[in-house]
Order: sequence, then C-alpha cells, then structure tokens
Amino acid sequence: MNILVCGVGGQGVMLFSDILSHLAMAAGFDVKKSEVHGMAQRGGSVTSHIRWSKKVHSPLIEEGTAHIIVAFEQLEALRSIHFLSPTGWLIYDPLRIEPLPVQIGLVERMPDNVLQERITARSRLNRSVPAFALACELSNPRIQNTVMLGALSHFLEFPLLLYEQVISQQLKPQFVELNLKAFALGRALLKEH
Repeated sequence: MNILVCGVGGQGVMLFSDILSHLAMAAGFDVKKSEVHGMAQRGGSVTSHIRWSKKVHSPLIEEGTAHIIVAFEQLEALRSIHFLSPTGWLIYDPLRIEPLPVQIGLVERMPDNVLQERITARSRLNRSVPAFALACELSNPRIQNTVMLGALSHFLEFPLLLYEQVISQQLKPQFVELNLKAFALGRALLKEH
C-alpha cells in the first residue's frame, strides 16, 4: 500500500502519518515512512510517503504509483497528483490556503472552478472531504487530520477498534476523546460512498 499525505505546515500531516504508520505496524505489516517538511513552519508544503506490505524496501513512492493521496488542501492535492496511480484514489479537503505570492499580490489567484477542473481531470476517483470546515464547527481546526483519517478509514481494511487503540496511544490523554469524535465524524462524511 502506497499512501502520500500532503498539506501545509500546521495542518497535522506528520501526526496523521504517524498514526497511519502505527496502524499498519499494529496490523503486522512492515512499514516505511519518509517526510518532507520544507518550510512547514512558515505555511509551506509538507508531504509524507507511507508504504506498507509484508516487506518494504524503500520509503519513497514513485510517481504514478500511489494507491491513495490524502490532501489536506486543494492546491497541495494538485501539486502532488502526479504521484497518483491511474486506479488510485484522491481524498482531499476543499480548503484553500493561498501561497505567499498570491497573498501579497504578486501572482493572481487561480479561480476555484479551474482548480477543481484540474483536480478532476487528473484523478477520476476522488472524494472531497470538508474536514477543516467540520473541525472548525467543533471549535478546533487542529483536528482536521483526524477527520481526514476517519474518511480514509473507508478505503483501508483495518478494524475500527485498531484505529481507536492507536489514536489513544499516539495522543495525549486530554486530546483522545475529541479526536475519537473527529474520527467518527470523518467516517460519517463518507458513509454514503
């Protein structure tokens, strides 16, 4: 299984990747993970490659071989889509975080419809998951990652109890209940799919 996770600094990409890696290890798989932090603390791109199987020799996913891309933001989805397999799934949050050149007026903002057209033209299997909006409704935008994990769980074969165990082990006790709720809401977002 090859999963690429992408977003911008502060969205919880690394924690999401850690939880996903621990899930696969708890299920008995050999797991390799590689991360690129870049300018993460300044809102830059963050990516994580996660691979698991009976035996994995390299942590890096080759272009065109990702079974799933999980993108916490639309522009990052488009930036990473070349990693997606022709039969792979793109699961992305429709949230837009404009890059600095757009924010300061050096570059024009890409229209929403153009961005959406480019995403759907390059990934015929995709699901939009408004995880950030839901996290904000729960008054904690930092749980966007756990909402996305709940949505992703429909595409993986790990038992639900294992998710709960790993979330409980990986997070500080005071954050477990909120994140389990976020996970359940993320699952509910894609229940009809």
